[in-house]
Amino acid sequence: MTNHQHPDLAERLSPVVVLYVLAVVVPLRYSIGSIQMTGLRTYLALIFIPLLVHYCKNLPRKGVSSDVLFALFVLWAALAFTQSSPAHVVENSGALALELLGGYLIARCFIRTSAHFLATVKLVFVAVLLSVPLALVESFTGHPPLVILIDALPGFNSVGTVTIEPRLGLERAQVLFAHPIHYGLFTSTITALAFVGATGRWPLWLRLGGLSTGAFASFLALSSGAFLAVLLQVFLIGWAMVFPQGRIRWVLLVCLCIAAYVAVDLMSNRTPVRVFFSYATFSAHNAYWRGIIFEWGMLSVWQHPIFGIGLNDWVRPDFMRSGSMDNFWLVLAVRYGVPGFLLFTTAYFLGFFRVLCAHLPDELHAPRRAWVICFIGLTFTLCTVHIWTSVFSFVFFLFGAGFWMLDPLAPRRTAPSKRASPVYTRFATAPA
Repeated sequence: MTNHQHPDLAERLSPVVVLYVLAVVVPLRYSIGSIQMTGLRTYLALIFIPLLVHYCKNLPRKGVSSDVLFALFVLWAALAFTQSSPAHVVENSGALALELLGGYLIARCFIRTSAHFLATVKLVFVAVLLSVPLALVESFTGHPPLVILIDALPGFNSVGTVTIEPRLGLERAQVLFAHPIHYGLFTSTITALAFVGATGRWPLWLRLGGLSTGAFASFLALSSGAFLAVLLQVFLIGWAMVFPQGRIRWVLLVCLCIAAYVAVDLMSNRTPVRVFFSYATFSAHNAYWRGIIFEWGMLSVWQHPIFGIGLNDWVRPDFMRSGSMDNFWLVLAVRYGVPGFLLFTTAYFLGFFRVLCAHLPDELHAPRRAWVICFIGLTFTLCTVHIWTSVFSFVFFLFGAGFWMLDPLAPRRTAPSKRASPVYTRFATAPA
């Protein structure tokens, strides 16, 4: 622990956060009439109003612009649904508000210090670690144990079991979520958060354990899109370790990426988007498929630029029987129109760059670097996968979990005892 932190600053993580992560990883579902409820939606519905009151009473000094833009996106989505999918306005707008704003505001309200942030990373690490045995069982048997157990409970059900062709001789593990991609994405987040974010706080072996556990668990999903997040994070960690300290290394990396994009555009007979998809997937077939999805998805955007198509089917070639659209950013534009896309992405990138450029003391550079690396990986991965329900909420919970760095709370120090003289040592105090 650095000299800037007193043991009293290591506050316990709020039970609100602990219960939120638990609700994310337990795939519990039930129905109220025609409305499909999940354990996460139930929890968020119960605390949403108190959460809003808490947020308004303790309004953050910085980052409010992203908060407002996310709220405006939810309102726009409700308006767009009235035009495109009026029969689904209440259910889908309510679910969007709960899952996006609920998870995001929990992070904004209850993750306010580096101690809170590290405790959250530890909590997610434990969840990933406990999921690995379940993932291994599913990889060899094809049966998700927790999903089957919940399905056996009277009055409840779980996510549907996904049947997909095995890869590399293994079944694809969905474990806790609606799709293996979601499990791979969830577990990938711990890679940089544990290894980089806990620098100076956890021993090296534990940080390496977090990195390897996240990478191994994400691999068991056998999703190229989800594993891309791991590869990008490992690359950025390696880049930061190999090159000297300073922002010049990141400027150099950005310049190299721009140069590579221009070179591909000039030299290849394919678009840079198609080249990206070809390297971000396990097979040429998937790359070709994602390229078609992007091109026809953009056609839907320009056909319905204001309100989008909502939950209606999108126009695509006759041979594309599946309506799956494996691109989160594209789905935003297709479903909610260009205004919805702009509101969401402006909130996202404005918040991202504000955290990236925030002036922080040296001891907070590691958690900021970890969060930035994590979301660079997720940003590119979301170009090749779509997320919904629990994982969607979790990703933007983690996004909000970095905003404390815009205005970190000052350490709270206890008054020194009048009877005891302070003990000075050149050794750092052990973590509480």
